[in-house]
Amino acid sequence: MVVTSYAAPAGPVDTRVSDVQGGPAPVSPTQSAWQRYRWTVLRFLSPVALLVLWQIASAAGVLSERVLPAPSLIFDAGLELLRNGELADALAISGTRVVQGLVLGGLIGVALGALVGLSKLAEATVDPPLQMLRALPHLGLIPLFIVWFGIGETPKILLVALGVAFPLYLNTFSAIRQIDRDFLDTAVVLGFSRRQRFTTIILPSIAPQLLVGLRQSLAIAWLSLIVAEQINAESGLGYIINNARDFLRLDTIIFGLVVYALMGIATDGIVRVLEKRALRYRLDA
Repeated sequence: MVVTSYAAPAGPVDTRVSDVQGGPAPVSPTQSAWQRYRWTVLRFLSPVALLVLWQIASAAGVLSERVLPAPSLIFDAGLELLRNGELADALAISGTRVVQGLVLGGLIGVALGALVGLSKLAEATVDPPLQMLRALPHLGLIPLFIVWFGIGETPKILLVALGVAFPLYLNTFSAIRQIDRDFLDTAVVLGFSRRQRFTTIILPSIAPQLLVGLRQSLAIAWLSLIVAEQINAESGLGYIINNARDFLRLDTIIFGLVVYALMGIATDGIVRVLEKRALRYRLDA
């Protein structure tokens, strides 16, 4: 048998060949950081670029202040509201309305969704009227709400609650129906009580879809509040916008709408954090 020896080539070995064969070649720390955060950076820069173009167009006279004030003017209007304390008071009042409507509508939506999801009888009797009510544009019920409940706080909170209830109802109902029946049957065989079945099987199973419904409900809650606070509001962000409309303060009106949007984004971010914490067991799996 002839043994053939192999001598390593002189000089440094090009490790890129092994990198290609064994996997992708490692990138430099700078490239790795850019690849990791490039989409976050782009998401941040795109609205900034839009604001810069907006400001330039306003300064050049392309956009009239009577149509769309410059971002600097809107910022100044916001600072004015912040300094005189109106913005803080309005946020507290509007936030309270959203929380009250969210709690009321959330409890109703989740309770009805659980009832219909767990009972065929409830699905046959309760679901059809709810689907008919869901088909109605809830913002179109404002005249009826004014006739029934006046122009105080009640119609505003109920309008938010009505918009909140249906996304949670549908997501709860759908999530319960997607639970594997074998899990529930096994729990019955093992002697689990109704409470134990709910806490150990039903609730963890519906949590992901329930949180999705909560995010949808929060967006609808702020949208409903924007319209609800136009009903003879004497406080809150809607009052600031209505008051600015009477004095033709477009900068204040746009700032109020921006605050609505920022509050919606902030509350959605809070739910996303809760979602990550509550469902971290799914991410770790």
